[in-house]
Amino acid sequence: MEFKHKSVLLDETIEGLSIRPDGIYVDGTLGGAGHASEVCQRLSAKGRFIGIDQDQDAIIAASERLAAYEDRVTIIRSNYCYMVNELKNLGIQKVDGIVLDLGVSSYQLDNEERGFTYRVDAPLDMRMDQRQSRTAADIVNGYDEKELYRIIRDYGEDKFAKNIAKHIVAARAKAPIQTTGELTEIIRQSIPMKIQATGGHPAKRTFQAIRIELNRELDVLRESLDGMIDLLDDGGRICIITFHSLEDRIVKTIFRKNENPCTCPPDFPVCVCGKESKGKVITRKPILPSKVEMEENPRSKSAKLRIFERRYKK
Repeated sequence: MEFKHKSVLLDETIEGLSIRPDGIYVDGTLGGAGHASEVCQRLSAKGRFIGIDQDQDAIIAASERLAAYEDRVTIIRSNYCYMVNELKNLGIQKVDGIVLDLGVSSYQLDNEERGFTYRVDAPLDMRMDQRQSRTAADIVNGYDEKELYRIIRDYGEDKFAKNIAKHIVAARAKAPIQTTGELTEIIRQSIPMKIQATGGHPAKRTFQAIRIELNRELDVLRESLDGMIDLLDDGGRICIITFHSLEDRIVKTIFRKNENPCTCPPDFPVCVCGKESKGKVITRKPILPSKVEMEENPRSKSAKLRIFERRYKK
């Protein structure tokens, strides 16, 4: 299956990066190289691009798409949480821009074998990195009812989380749940029909929750952002596209903390904590897709772009 993915907020992200032709740019979620190819087009022979992705299929597809720029491109199979160390291994201490597109690619969603979608019956997989041994089936069959309830409630934000967890545990007591179709049917039985008729696909939120838990998506983002901001050179920018309210909240909070890290009480006349700003939040409100983009690519509807610019004290 060909790796296809329509990049979301492409023009807005490229504009937000404010690319310098001789700069160093990193895409931590390379995917099919949609954003990457636009960055590389704007780099001179002195510029450099590093693409990182943990999905082998993405690495192969991106390598082919960026072949014309091989003199300035380095592609690494890794998780973006290791970005600082991966760049250190390349002798790179500072970069001029970073991109993260946190959405699941169209390829991953549409490739039945990957087990991300609830629309076809396939093995319960959902691994972003197929070198990882644990799969979605291990979570569905291994977590106790309380843990399942927690992730479906917190990561899926599903008000029927308790009932879904209860039904999963009851079903697997008879036989292990091994496919997406089996899990989808269990979820259907957990949600009132009148809700199913008006609330979108009943399995969407639970599948999202399991995927986030399996791939540690929120933890990785939370643990990596400060380090990526520290990688930026003066005037460098990080552009992050989120598709989930919890992701967006993490980005918004960490960007604001890096802009204003002061922990002094509001009534203090001067700052005494000594914590200095690392830069400026460029997007006070997130940039959203245009109506045209949402019509052409329905998967862009929940996307939000936030941008932070690194600034050093003169």
